Amino acid sequence: MPEPGIENTATDFGPPALVDLSRYYQPGFEVGRPKWYVMVWWLVQAIVFPLTLHTAHGPRCALLRLFGAKIGKDVVIRPSARFTYPWKVEIGDHSWVGEDVTFYSLAPIRLGQHCVVSQKSYLCTGSHDPSDPRFALVTAPIVMENGAWVATDCFIAPGVRIGANALIGARSSVFKDMPAQQICMGSPCRPQKTRKIVA
Repeated sequence: MPEPGIENTATDFGPPALVDLSRYYQPGFEVGRPKWYVMVWWLVQAIVFPLTLHTAHGPRCALLRLFGAKIGKDVVIRPSARFTYPWKVEIGDHSWVGEDVTFYSLAPIRLGQHCVVSQKSYLCTGSHDPSDPRFALVTAPIVMENGAWVATDCFIAPGVRIGANALIGARSSVFKDMPAQQICMGSPCRPQKTRKIVA
């Protein structure tokens, strides 16, 4: 037991750390806007988005466009959706973004037309190199093709492409590309069967 008044040291928590976060490294990463601009966006999103009416998608889409997002027509975006850097986001016509969805857009996130991202899903374009002692940032874009649906509480990893009309089942974790027109689910997510649309 350490003496009273003596702080615990790192050795109390096992062997030395494999990473040195004081040397954190972001190779090639660019925010794309000045720091003040980012802060203004975060304030606008934190204050204005929650004050808009639940069905007032137009004003939210307008704000996203004002900050550089490419938003199509008749797009639905709920007030608790969050966009880290909207200038790296593109959403096609008639697509929907649900409550508490996060677009962690360190790299581009592109949704086609008639896409759905359901509540509490997390689209993550950034991670870290587990073999780098500097914990190097690694980013890659996410693409959802036309008609794709990510159901509630899913995680979409950097670099993933979801094929047209694919359905990602609730609470799935997607770490690789998913094929078009397949119902995919699980952690890790895998294709299960063809998605059939009845006219």
